[in-house]
Amino acid sequence: KLGRYAMLVFFKQRLVILSVPKTGSTALHEALGAQADLVISGPPSLKHAPLYRFNRFIRPMYEKVCGAQMEVAAVMREPISWLGSWYRYRGRPALAGHRNSTAGISFDQFVEAYCQGKRPAYAQVGSQDKFLEPQPNGCRVDHLFAYEDQAALQAFLAARLGPLPALGQRNVSPDIPLTLSEPVEAKLRRKCASSFALYESIPKSSGSV
Repeated sequence: KLGRYAMLVFFKQRLVILSVPKTGSTALHEALGAQADLVISGPPSLKHAPLYRFNRFIRPMYEKVCGAQMEVAAVMREPISWLGSWYRYRGRPALAGHRNSTAGISFDQFVEAYCQGKRPAYAQVGSQDKFLEPQPNGCRVDHLFAYEDQAALQAFLAARLGPLPALGQRNVSPDIPLTLSEPVEAKLRRKCASSFALYESIPKSSGSV
């Protein structure tokens, strides 16, 4: 059985799917893991390897040993929704009393903390645009999809990998209502402009959210 997330490598198809946290990785990887040639499900530093770590450690292995140029695919979530998923996930009862817990903290407070230069533990969740940042040697994400546009993602995967099994929802965060005030949202959009710009640059299918 696969771990909760994994980087997947499909050698014949020359495709690598990065595991961006909170973007539906669990369902995707449970559905496709059995046909992958390499499933990196641990440790976290490798299964959640950002593009720069893939570029440094995984890409050279395939290029030098196999003479293969691998294409990279990844999924990105709308930035506020992505933070909301982290907020809900860290508010679950199992984390009560832990320094990463968001219990008793409003979504406004969580986002305010995320915007700080030195974030408290509960707001240390990384950055999607840094995770996906192109590298100086030209290594980049070749195929980037919006989490909210599952039609485009599934069409791409079916074209590259063949018919897909059903992609259900896995590891869903608790359904906690989110309210983000206009001033805090404006601050987030200013502080994290690169993340919003990257998300908006992703082509969306007609009718996608």
